[in-house]
Formats: sequence, structure tokens, C-alpha cells
Amino acid sequence: MGRPRKFSREGVLQKALPVFWKYGFARTTLPDLEQATGVNKSGLYAEFESKEALFLACLRHYLDTRNGGALLLAEPLGWENIRRFLEEAPSCAFDQRGCFSVNSMRELDGLPAEARKVIADGRAKLNQLLRVNVVSEKPKMDVNSLCELISAFFSGICIEANLNPDRKRARRKIRDFMQMLRAA
Repeated sequence: MGRPRKFSREGVLQKALPVFWKYGFARTTLPDLEQATGVNKSGLYAEFESKEALFLACLRHYLDTRNGGALLLAEPLGWENIRRFLEEAPSCAFDQRGCFSVNSMRELDGLPAEARKVIADGRAKLNQLLRVNVVSEKPKMDVNSLCELISAFFSGICIEANLNPDRKRARRKIRDFMQMLRAA
């Protein structure tokens, strides 16, 4: 009979996520993950089977636990939800910048094949949440086009947060973007 585990799956995900976020999938090493989680290679492989499986579990965990959905579901629906989402969702969670899912899109070709589907599903879910808020404002412009524009802007500010963590500058850009959306 094997020894009982001395770690929780949730705890490993919470500790491994910032490592993948900081270094990306390709640059994260097994020793990095062992050091961050406090779990040795055999324990990690017993629970997750591979580095790829651990990355996918971290990505799913991130998408399931981030607060963006709650921000976009607040009543009343509309532009204010989108503004709050743009300001708060790419916050410096886990001492990281931007959005883990957006950051991961930069290395899609090197990610496990299933990661593309997980990221695409997350983006589709985000688009649905954006859509209900945009529709509630009855814009003159096509709703789908506006949702694509908001999603692209979100990705851009997330990536930019890696280069420049100045939240004041980001808020100014978001304010200007929201002014443009309200006129659309």
C-alpha cells in the first residue's frame, strides 16, 4: 500500500499557477514546479500524469475561479459592468500581471493541444457575458462587432500589463475606450 498524499490537488494548483503564469508553459521546468508546490516529481506525476496535464489543470482552475464572470453578471447589466471588468479582471493576482489565459495564448503552438480548446471555450464564455451587457445598452453598432472589439482590447491591456504595470495609465485607456463604446 502506498503512502498517503501530503498535499491537496487544490493547493498544488494554487502554487503551480503563478509559476506557469510567470514563466509560461515552455520555460517552466519540473524543478520549478517541485520547488513552488513542495511536491516531488513522483507526487506531481501521480496526481497530474505530466507537466501538460498540470498546466491544463491550472488553466481550468484559473478560468473557473477568476472573478470576471461575476463582474459581468452584476445587475444592472451594461457598460459599467464592462468598465469594471476591464479595470479589475487583469489585476495583479498571484503577484502576476495581466490574464493567465491571455498570456498563455502567446505560446499556443507550444501548449498541449487541449489548451487551445480550453482557452477558446473560455473566450466563448467571456463573449457571451460581454454580449448580454452590450445588448442591454442597445448600441447603434453591431453587437458581435462590439464584443470582438472589447475582447481584443481586453487582450491588449492584459499583455500591456506585463510591460507596464502602471494601473493609472491603464485606467485612462479604459476610460477613453469606454467613452468610444458608449458612442457606438
